[in-house]
Amino acid sequence: MNGDRTTQPYRWRWLILVVMIVAEIMDLLDASIVNVAGPDLEKSLGAGSVGLQWVIGGYALTLGSGLVLGGRLGDRYGRRRMFLTGLAAFTLSSLLCALAPNIGSLIAFRLLQGAAGAVLLPQGLGLLRENFSGPELTKVFAIFGPVLGLGGIIGPVLGGFLIEGNFFGLGWRSVFLINLPIGIAALVIAAKFVPRKPGDRTVRVDVTGASLVVAACALLVLPLNQGQEEGWPLWTWLCMAASVIGFALFALQQRRTSAAGREPLVTPGLLRKPAFTVGLGGIALFFGGLIGTQLVLTLFLQIGRQFSAGGAGLGNLPLAVGTAVGGAVSGAFLADRIGRKVIQVGPLVQLAGAALLWFELDASSADTFSIWDIAPGVAVTGVGAGMVIAALFSFILAAVDDEEIGSASGVLSAVQAIGGSIGVAVFGSVFFAQARTGDFTTGFHHALIVQACLLLAFLTITFLLPKKGRPEEEQHGSTPADPGADGDGAVGSGARRDVAV
Repeated sequence: MNGDRTTQPYRWRWLILVVMIVAEIMDLLDASIVNVAGPDLEKSLGAGSVGLQWVIGGYALTLGSGLVLGGRLGDRYGRRRMFLTGLAAFTLSSLLCALAPNIGSLIAFRLLQGAAGAVLLPQGLGLLRENFSGPELTKVFAIFGPVLGLGGIIGPVLGGFLIEGNFFGLGWRSVFLINLPIGIAALVIAAKFVPRKPGDRTVRVDVTGASLVVAACALLVLPLNQGQEEGWPLWTWLCMAASVIGFALFALQQRRTSAAGREPLVTPGLLRKPAFTVGLGGIALFFGGLIGTQLVLTLFLQIGRQFSAGGAGLGNLPLAVGTAVGGAVSGAFLADRIGRKVIQVGPLVQLAGAALLWFELDASSADTFSIWDIAPGVAVTGVGAGMVIAALFSFILAAVDDEEIGSASGVLSAVQAIGGSIGVAVFGSVFFAQARTGDFTTGFHHALIVQACLLLAFLTITFLLPKKGRPEEEQHGSTPADPGADGDGAVGSGARRDVAV
C-alpha cells in the first residue's frame, strides 16, 4: 500500500526521492541564481540598488515568513496535495518573473515565488518519511541533505552561465524560464507516482500567528532595504520598532493559543528554552552575514571590476569549494570529536579569511584584477562557513525535546531564510553607499567589517549552545525508538535547508 510501512514498501519510493530532490533544488537555486543578474536587470528594467535588493531579498522574505505555515498546511491538507500545489505555483510564478515588464512587477512576482516555495519546501522531508523507514530512511537523509546543499552553491554559477550565454536573446529571463521544463516534468511525475495520503483535518492552521510573522518580517526588511536610498527618515526607525513589537506579540499570541487548547504555529515550549532562542539569533546572524557577503562579492566583481555575469558566477567557485571542504571536514571528522568547538573554530577561520581578503583587496589593482587576486581569502572564508553549516542545526536542535523536533526544525529554517533576506538588505546598503562614489574596494571593506561584527556576535552565542549535537537521523523527527512517528504533526514543517551560500 502507498506509504504504509506496516506492509510492503511502496514500489516507486525511490522515484519519489528523485522528484523531491529535483523540485526542491529548483526552489533553492532561485534563492541565489539572480545574484549575478544585477547589471542586466539595470539595463533591461532600470533596476537600481534598492530594486536589486528586493528582487534577491524579497524571495527569501516571503519564503522564510511562510515556511512554518506551509508545514502546517501540509499536516492539515496532506503533503502530496500541498507539494503539488506549491510546485505548480512555483513553476507559474517563475514564468511570471520571466515575463515581468518592469522592476515593480518582477519584485511582486518574486515575492509570490517565495510564498510558493514556502508551501513546497516543507513537504519534501514529510513525504520521504511517509514512504521510507528504518535504514532506508537514514540513507535517504544522507542523500537528501548534501544534494540540496548543492542548490545554493551552484546558483550563481548557473545563473552566470545562462545570462552570459544569452540563449535565444533571453538574457536574465532565462534564469527563471529554466524552471518551466523542470517544474512541469516534476509535476507530472509527482502527480502520477507520489501516493495519496490524507491530511489530518483536526490540525488547525494558526492564520493569526502567520499574519503576525509576515507583518513583523515586512516591517523589518522594508526599512532596511529603503533606508539607505532615502536617507533613513523617521518612518524607517518606526517600522523597525514596530517589527520588534510584532515579534513580541507573536510570541505572546502563540502562548495564548496553546493555553486555549488550540494548535500554535510554533510549539510554545521552544520559546522557553534559552539555548533554542539564543540559537535562533545565531542562525540569523550567521546566515545574514554569509548570504550578505556572497552578494557583495558578486556585486564587487560585476560592478566594481566589470566582470561578466558568467565571470562573476565562476568568481563564486572559491567560496563554494571552500564551503564544501569545510563542510566535509566538519561533518566527517570534527563534529563528533570536538563537539561544539567545531562551530567556534568555524567563525574564527572565517574571520581569518576576511582579514586575508581585506589585504588582498588592498594589494589588487583595478586595471589588472583577476579572481585569483582574492581567491585565497574567499576560499578560507568558505572553509570556515562550511564548518559551521555542517554542524550548526544539530547543536541547536540538541536543546529541544524529541516531540518538538519538527516544529523546531521548521522555525530554524524560517529564521535562516529571513536572516538571509536581512543580510541582503544590510550588506547591499553598506556596499552601495560606497559604490555610488565609485569606491568599490571601500564598499567591500565596510561589508567585511559588518561581517566581522556579526561573526563575533555569533561566536559569543555559541558558548550558550549544547556541547554535543543531535544525531543526523533525529534532526528530521526520526528517533531510534520510533523511526516513523510523526509526533505532534509538526514534523512535516521541518524542512531543514543546509544551503551553503
